Amino acid sequence: MKRDGHIHTPFCPHGSSDLLELYIEKAISSGFTDISFTEHAPLPANFDDPTPDQDSGMNPDYLDNYFLQLAELQKYYRSKINIRIGLEVDYIIGYEKETTAFLNEVGPRLDDAILSVHFLRHEHTYSCIDFSETEFMRFAEQVGSVKKVYDLYYNTLETSILADLGPYKPKRIGHPTLVHKFQHFHGETIDDDAQVKLILQLMKEQGYELDYNGAGLSKKHCLEPYPPIHLFEYAQSIELPYVFGSDAHTVKDLHQHYTKLF
Repeated sequence: MKRDGHIHTPFCPHGSSDLLELYIEKAISSGFTDISFTEHAPLPANFDDPTPDQDSGMNPDYLDNYFLQLAELQKYYRSKINIRIGLEVDYIIGYEKETTAFLNEVGPRLDDAILSVHFLRHEHTYSCIDFSETEFMRFAEQVGSVKKVYDLYYNTLETSILADLGPYKPKRIGHPTLVHKFQHFHGETIDDDAQVKLILQLMKEQGYELDYNGAGLSKKHCLEPYPPIHLFEYAQSIELPYVFGSDAHTVKDLHQHYTKLF
């Protein structure tokens, strides 16, 4: 089975307006037999998105239409490709109750889902660590160093894996080395292999899947998948289940780097 399990849509406020049908037709023509649309879920209503455009999550008013459109396309293309209706859900420390309530509401409508960490909390403020290199460095200064950002990221990731978010909690962990996105910008050598291996081991122990995400190879300050190849090989050595994800936000980026990674 050729599968891409992490795809965004025109419902993404920071993505493109490329039609859902174009994603599906490209997947079919590229020989994929299974895809998951995993749009960024709406953020908790009482969470103040720290990004300048406040566009990290889907507008909650569009959620029903998202499900309805994908359900129709799922039926229309069912003889050609398996389409899974999913969401990428943010784990935000301090908003576990809100996230659980949301998952309890939408869970019965989901075929697939990813749990990701994009937001880190320091003291009483939050930062989106993958928004820009400038924001990353500002946050590093706030917490004390780049190394402390890495440590906080992996601590938050561990907390997300162990958190009780109810029966519909996603079982795949998104891009677990996203903190590497600006590694060639800050230029510091951070040896986090041991931390990543502990995260992968915990995922295995707790029954989670890995989102093996090709998007980092296209990021000029990252230039590697999430996680990097040697750590993906470690994940394979411990028999951690994984699903390739292109994390495409445009049709052009769909299945990006699949042939390099497999």
